[in-house]
Amino acid sequence: MPNTPMRVTKGRRGRSGACSKARCGRRVIPGRRRAVTLRARFSYRDEEVLPTASEATSDVRIRVVIVDDESLARDRTRQLLEAEPDVEIVGECASGEDAVEVIKRAAPDLVFMDVQMPGMDGFAVLEKVSPGRLPAVVFVTAHDAHALKAFRVHALDYLLKPFDGERLRESLQRVREQLRSAAPGALQRRLLSLLADVKVRARREDRVVIRSGGRLSFLKADEVDWIEAEGNYLRIHAGQKSHLVRDTMSKIEARLDPSRFVRIHKSTIVNTDRIREIRPLFNGAHSVLLHDGTRLTWSRGYRDQLRALTGEET
Repeated sequence: MPNTPMRVTKGRRGRSGACSKARCGRRVIPGRRRAVTLRARFSYRDEEVLPTASEATSDVRIRVVIVDDESLARDRTRQLLEAEPDVEIVGECASGEDAVEVIKRAAPDLVFMDVQMPGMDGFAVLEKVSPGRLPAVVFVTAHDAHALKAFRVHALDYLLKPFDGERLRESLQRVREQLRSAAPGALQRRLLSLLADVKVRARREDRVVIRSGGRLSFLKADEVDWIEAEGNYLRIHAGQKSHLVRDTMSKIEARLDPSRFVRIHKSTIVNTDRIREIRPLFNGAHSVLLHDGTRLTWSRGYRDQLRALTGEET
């Protein structure tokens, strides 16, 4: 998709977040009257930053940046946000690189951040921003079970494409409440915790080594459906095939991406993308049906993992 010029809005007297045409070679769009912002000074990790304020009044406006590589998605988000009287859109970006520049210069209160973008994704954008200057973020994503689980674990809001006006307003209202009541640095700490988990996930193995008859072969982790223990061995199920390897459940669990693979029993690990449905059983356990028709049991001893996956009490 062609790279659409980013938009940066500035007030009458100009802002450090505005990007001049001469400097960036991009079009600058005149903005509305300069708004009162949700920023107050405090000390965070031994540096002076501009966090969200814990108190807000009715005339306070939320300065927003929209980041999405799809022009239709940006247009839709802008149209919905323009209907909100306390929202001021101060920038729009079509790429991660542009987003880093605009966030640093405009210092928005809130960013609607597309997760999947070519080149630099939404997580990489936030990695480039100084920890003390991270704004509140609403992540925007297509259906991505791994990302959604991460957002729930870290109590961060997200919008699942395609979303409607009601869903956006609900998300925006939660952000308003967080900006007004969250302890100084709380939002930033949750974001930093998420980014730390993303780094760990990136270091996880993306393939499984199969040793057979002195020969090594490699199986992509995405191809694994589920794994079961067989004595001192593990049987790895992948489509119509299965592979017997000498390993332990605890060791292979530590090597696999925890946002993709979950241990549901002392003898079973399952790829969460393969789960079709989960039904409760009478004894506190759950029945798990995979897309290929395989039925597994989610042991009651692994209810915490089920709660983390679904975000619900079990």
